[in-house]
Amino acid sequence: MTTTQSPSLATGPAEHPIHPEHTPTGQLAFGAFFQGVNSSTIWRLPESGDQVAWESFEALVRTAERGRFAAFFLGEGLRLREHREVPFELDVAGRPDAQTLLAALAGVTERIGLVATQNTTYNDPVDLARRLQTLDLLSGGRAGWNIVTTDNAWTGENFRRGGYLDHEDRYVHAEAFVEVAEQYWRGEQITHDGAHYSVRAQGDLPRSAQGRPVLFQAGASPAGQDFAARTSDVIFSPHGTLEAAVEFRRSIVERTVAAGRDAGSVKILPGAEIILAPTEAEAEEKVRWVRDLQIGPEQAIALLEQYWGRDLSAFDPDGPLPDVAPEVVESGVTRGAGFQFAKAEELTRAWREEAAEKGQSILEFARARSGARRGTFTGSYDQVAERLVEFARLGAIDGLNITPWLIPSGLDDIVDELIPRLQERGVYPTEYAGATLRENLGLPPG
Repeated sequence: MTTTQSPSLATGPAEHPIHPEHTPTGQLAFGAFFQGVNSSTIWRLPESGDQVAWESFEALVRTAERGRFAAFFLGEGLRLREHREVPFELDVAGRPDAQTLLAALAGVTERIGLVATQNTTYNDPVDLARRLQTLDLLSGGRAGWNIVTTDNAWTGENFRRGGYLDHEDRYVHAEAFVEVAEQYWRGEQITHDGAHYSVRAQGDLPRSAQGRPVLFQAGASPAGQDFAARTSDVIFSPHGTLEAAVEFRRSIVERTVAAGRDAGSVKILPGAEIILAPTEAEAEEKVRWVRDLQIGPEQAIALLEQYWGRDLSAFDPDGPLPDVAPEVVESGVTRGAGFQFAKAEELTRAWREEAAEKGQSILEFARARSGARRGTFTGSYDQVAERLVEFARLGAIDGLNITPWLIPSGLDDIVDELIPRLQERGVYPTEYAGATLRENLGLPPG
């Protein structure tokens, strides 16, 4: 089992292992994240569903609700992914519109929250606020908004204003956007004159059972953490080890208090992958099988090309990591913004050293990296339950936002085997706390 525990952290809540103003609840909430694209989901098994079929979404959300999951997340894709300036063909393509899907799913569910990833750069605040409030009303107070700030010109080419937003302005713009949306939800007269738009509007819908949609945010950078501390209800980022989760919680609590909010105002649900089996040995074998299906030789080369920024097809996937320098250029395609410029050289050098030290080939390194970057919880049912109990006891996290490695049956063993063990240990709800997403996340009315 993947497990990391520092003796210095194995202390009781009374000793304030994270922050004097932080009080662990000792409880966990789960979200189900239907990403739709990316190598994390295996789409080529006979039991794999269709990433755009209604049956896939309905089956997964019904299983999640049976497991008392607090929320069902949908990702967003504003443009077909490309790799090295051609369509990316090693994965499924295209995500249906999140709000349309969630409105339909509201009709076949009763308690689970419905969270849409929606962009502040390529939407208008009043229009988006009205659509989210409509979903909140239709679902009886179960809507959430995962705020993202894509700023690259490549995505902007799909929109009439183009990629007009400078990278350093993305959270400044997002904060003004959210402020206008919240004014709309409160039914206020809005008069906003900012750097990017002017708004004259007034909210025209009643407030929902939870007041307003729950605000999620996934940024892990200092600017993203500050934004979350000032504006969000929930933050999710990959922190799979206990030490990393504790440090992230401490950082968020400090920033939240500095922003004048209560230390527990922002819940933390890291993104995670869970791979389970009856025994530890069976789980280890299952992890190898899942990784082999997620990352083949072509995917391994493509993964490295995102960070090297150059054609690596001449390199043997069973050989060592490329001994060439990355092309340090700006790219708005599949090469993440966090790994551009000088960071590319630093990162690729560190990866070469790490792979050489571990004796890993390109393929082996890519498979190991695939799990590590998501935050993976693997092992027997009881091992993973015990590990999560420790996370809950320390208050390092408030739950997990789980990406199933298989759609639509990837939550079955979590719901049937893991959750009952967490319930027996007193860290997971046996029933929904209420009818709204806020109630089920332990948040006050909005």
